[in-house]
Amino acid sequence: MTQHEYIFIAVSIILGLAITRLLHTMAMQIRAHSRVVFHWSSALWAFSIMLYILQLWWVGWGLRTIVQWTFLDFIVLVFGSSCIYGAAEMALSAPEENTLDMLQESQHLGRLSALSMLLYFLVGPYVNIVMYKNAIIPSLAVPSVGILLMVLVIVFPERFRLWSVLFALYSVTIIALTV
Repeated sequence: MTQHEYIFIAVSIILGLAITRLLHTMAMQIRAHSRVVFHWSSALWAFSIMLYILQLWWVGWGLRTIVQWTFLDFIVLVFGSSCIYGAAEMALSAPEENTLDMLQESQHLGRLSALSMLLYFLVGPYVNIVMYKNAIIPSLAVPSVGILLMVLVIVFPERFRLWSVLFALYSVTIIALTV
């Protein structure tokens, strides 16, 4: 077993839990559909989080070329995948006994999801610069856009609909750049 395989077992477990959490919460909302006020922006936000989960898994395959891993590399990847798990956990709310308004919940808990994504975007420069040996300016500029978006979600949650659209567009752009 290579170091990459060994390390990515931990990352894959965390990412698998993040996918499970998103899908489980969606299933709970579908089951309780009569008590859920659906909103497209919350669904779009959850979809964008799912893209980042899959993107990290995909990009992780490219790291197999690294021969010597450091403990810091491992910690950074586990931290990043844990941040994505946090974003997935807070992306959608499970319906309780009362009516669940998805937009209202996204404007509250979505801020925690955005905080988790903000922390995740801080991991990108390390992976790109230190591990992939990519150029510094693009490796800092691209995640900076994501960080700015997450700050906007945190500071101005009442504009969640707009931020979720911009986040989805940014997410699709990131997928296009990394696939």
